[in-house]
Amino acid sequence: MLDRTLSVAPMMGCTDMHCRYLLRLLSPNSLLYSEMIASDALLHGDTDYFLRHQQDEPVAFQLGGSDPGKLARCAKLIESAGYQEINLNAGCPSDRVQVGKMGACLMAEPLLVAECFAAMQSAVDIPVTIKSRIGIDDQDSYAFFERFIRPIHEAGCRTFIVHARKAILKGLSPKDNRRIPPLKYEYVHDIQKVFPDATFILNGGLVSSQQVVKELEDVKGVMLGRAVYGNPWLLAELEADVFGTPLPARHEIVTQYRAYIIENLMKGTQFKHMGKHLLGLFTGMPGARAYRRHLSEHMFKSGAGVECLDEAVEMIRDYGQPR
Repeated sequence: MLDRTLSVAPMMGCTDMHCRYLLRLLSPNSLLYSEMIASDALLHGDTDYFLRHQQDEPVAFQLGGSDPGKLARCAKLIESAGYQEINLNAGCPSDRVQVGKMGACLMAEPLLVAECFAAMQSAVDIPVTIKSRIGIDDQDSYAFFERFIRPIHEAGCRTFIVHARKAILKGLSPKDNRRIPPLKYEYVHDIQKVFPDATFILNGGLVSSQQVVKELEDVKGVMLGRAVYGNPWLLAELEADVFGTPLPARHEIVTQYRAYIIENLMKGTQFKHMGKHLLGLFTGMPGARAYRRHLSEHMFKSGAGVECLDEAVEMIRDYGQPR
């Protein structure tokens, strides 16, 4: 049974294998998620590349798609690659995603989502979960949300991750869709009471440890996204407050991730793909702006290596303090 008390959201361009390695150093107990990968890309693209991961367990793989047969084939590949969960994206409002009949537009077709879930779950032993919004466009009543959940629950799904905003499918960017539609946490609180045998994870608008601890009084789990990516140290603080894990020293995290960078540079990975995840690590500390600026200006240069990180870290005052 996976502990879903605390998780980090799937984020395109962010939660790749390098990011997840860093996040796992900061939080031994949180559940991590991959970026969303479309079913066709996984089946017909560089499958091994998409599935690779290293010391990031427990970790879930998020799929995009709406063809039950293809999703079932993907599910088998994901399970074989050592992931602990498969998540179907029914919440992304991006125009590009909608064209492929993926993401939030699927909320208009709950029976199809239920069919996709059933196909995937019958193909694997690890849990299949659904991530959604609470509604789409003008279909944002609680009744609509419950009508979406019910057939998927009847198909056997017992874990739902809910971004507690509706999605505007036309006219808002994905960024604006993360902040303009109002949050309605009460939808998640209420749906949990209707389906007590299921687990509903609250996502959206969570930015602090105090807020997370408070919300955990009403829900079985929480998921954070951009707040953690912009300030990875927040995840270490959440780990401490939620699980009681002692805070690590920041210099220890840097030392361990630095060794990971060197290992992957030797495999041909460019520094920028690993260094970008460190930009917010010292947020709020003296010298953080200079640190971030140095990384930003130098990590994209040809031949950039671990010395780019070393030089940036020298700009942090009081380096080595845990907070």
